[in-house]
Amino acid sequence: MKYGGEVPSGTRRGAPEQGAAAGAATESESERLLFGGKLTYDQGFAVHSDAWAALGMWEMGRMLPRQVRLAVRLAREADRRAFGTVASSEVGQGVTQAVSLIAVNSLLVELLGPGDVSGRVRAALPMIGVIAVLSGIGAVCRSASAAAARILEPKVQRAATERYLGLVARVELETIEDDGFHKLMDTAQWGADAARRMIGYCTAVVTSVISLIAAAGVLTVLHPLLLPLLVLMALPSAWGSITMARHRHASFHRFAQHARAAKLLSQLLIDQRAASEVRIHGVAPLLLTHFRRMAETSEVEQTRLAWTGVRVNLLADSVRGLATIATYGVLGTLLWAGRMDLAIAGTAVLAIRTSSAGITDLVLRVTELQAESLYVADLERLCDEAARRAVPTGGRALPDVVDEIRFEHVTYTYPGKDAPCLRDVDLVIPRGRTVALVGTNGAGKSTLVSLLSGVRLPTAGRVLWGGVSTAEADREQIFDRVAMVAQDFYRWPFTARVNIGIGRSSAPWDDADLMDAARYSGADEVVAKLRHGLDALLARGYQRGQDISGGQWQKLGLARARLRRGEVLIVDEPTSALDAAAEQRVFDQIHRLSDEGQTTVLITHRLASARHADLIYVLDEGRVVEHGTFAELMDPVTGAGAFRDAYELQARQFLTPSVPAQPAAADSAPSPATDGEARRP
Repeated sequence: MKYGGEVPSGTRRGAPEQGAAAGAATESESERLLFGGKLTYDQGFAVHSDAWAALGMWEMGRMLPRQVRLAVRLAREADRRAFGTVASSEVGQGVTQAVSLIAVNSLLVELLGPGDVSGRVRAALPMIGVIAVLSGIGAVCRSASAAAARILEPKVQRAATERYLGLVARVELETIEDDGFHKLMDTAQWGADAARRMIGYCTAVVTSVISLIAAAGVLTVLHPLLLPLLVLMALPSAWGSITMARHRHASFHRFAQHARAAKLLSQLLIDQRAASEVRIHGVAPLLLTHFRRMAETSEVEQTRLAWTGVRVNLLADSVRGLATIATYGVLGTLLWAGRMDLAIAGTAVLAIRTSSAGITDLVLRVTELQAESLYVADLERLCDEAARRAVPTGGRALPDVVDEIRFEHVTYTYPGKDAPCLRDVDLVIPRGRTVALVGTNGAGKSTLVSLLSGVRLPTAGRVLWGGVSTAEADREQIFDRVAMVAQDFYRWPFTARVNIGIGRSSAPWDDADLMDAARYSGADEVVAKLRHGLDALLARGYQRGQDISGGQWQKLGLARARLRRGEVLIVDEPTSALDAAAEQRVFDQIHRLSDEGQTTVLITHRLASARHADLIYVLDEGRVVEHGTFAELMDPVTGAGAFRDAYELQARQFLTPSVPAQPAAADSAPSPATDGEARRP
């Protein structure tokens, strides 16, 4: 099969992959090529399709109190005063509507009663005044509720967002790497917005319920037959709203990852990091073509939803129209038969019209509330899952002085993998020493230091800090004693001050301390060249933002680790982007840290960088195959040979063959160099 940027001749515009079976049954060529298969939402932790398939009006009514309680809890946690204002205003508004309906009935009785017109009007004046006052009170309640809701909604959104972000930031590293947890976050991120919207829907529902109860009571008093007819008018609208809500929500979950992938394609076209390759390799047409295809697939799904809505709404409106005709027919029959007074009939018409519109609005609002509550339920499920999978708080305290960190028969297997990454590893990291971890890519070096730092726990065996296992220890104490700078450390899109100071984010930042850490790594020279010094914004795309080189970033990363002053410093390829002079300077400083009592764990591919380490561990396929000092590992008698062979192989890369000798004249002296002789540069 051919893949590329052009649309195959057999594919029609506007009907990608024959509509992809309404966007759900088959995968598109773009999904196969770019993402390896169909981007379908396989539910993960969320099971909304099943929930919506079983949802009906009875279930909706049963779940409504729980949804209201959820909205009330979020609102009270965000701002009790604003919540109280909204609640009292909505209750007041509902009560005034109910009393107004009763007042209208009294007004009609006076206006349609016996006597001359002027007398009837005079008799109705007090009730007109009551209705006017009630209208004013209702307007005040509506304004107060709207103002308080506008104050409350952003606070609810902020509180919900802050809650889930705080919990997610504390989960185990394995959880963040779990695809199922990421899928849950994809949908749960909408929960904060949904929580905000729930406040408005919930207030509307409460108002409608109060006014409907009053209207239903009036209709029941007027004639018992009117209330069932009113319910019959509302049922078609309720069915249509619920049916479309189910379709929309199921469609959203099916296309959650599809929409995310289409957004990724659009971002790649304007991503600064990809800009050079987009232009040099001519990537834009390819990305635009597949963006168009994926967008067309989504458009097919939206078209399907639109036609489904037409069919559902047409059926619901037809049935509702028949029910309306039947209702007014019964009302007319009662009038014709003399079983209902004209004033009562007028009140009934007003109540029916008000109640019918109110029921329709109530059903719509409850449906919207139900949809939003499912997203909030996603958020709640995410928070519960994050709390369950969080790094435990508390545990055994570490000794004040940790003399050594010891690995005892440690094995680690990544979740979802069959083969372990580390196998029965034993090693010791003494306090105040520089320990180098060397080996090929995939040997397990980075996994080992993640176990050492406590962000992962062994699958088997123990990692002991001064005799305390990381599985039992207060891991916050472990984190507090570790400073780390990885080869791909995070480059925060903030100022230089923050990029250094974030190494000790819990303490106030003093510029003198920041610059002392910067001098350690040579980052002071970087800061001196920035237009705004420590206040320079290191992120393009913002006002005053600017770029710095990879080597300059690495110096900032080392300064960040230095500022933290952890008892254990983990450095992963710390000089990969530095020139030779800066590299030597960094290693000299790293070695001096051992003299100051700091333990340093060095991960490096450059074996010459490990020459001055106190202890070297050689890893291969997750096992420690050799360890000792540099001299011991290089000794042809005591060394096993793995490190020595690799070191000599790298050393030969720095040797250059001599320039071949030019043919000499007959009377010329022979060249002192011989073929194959090598010189160091």
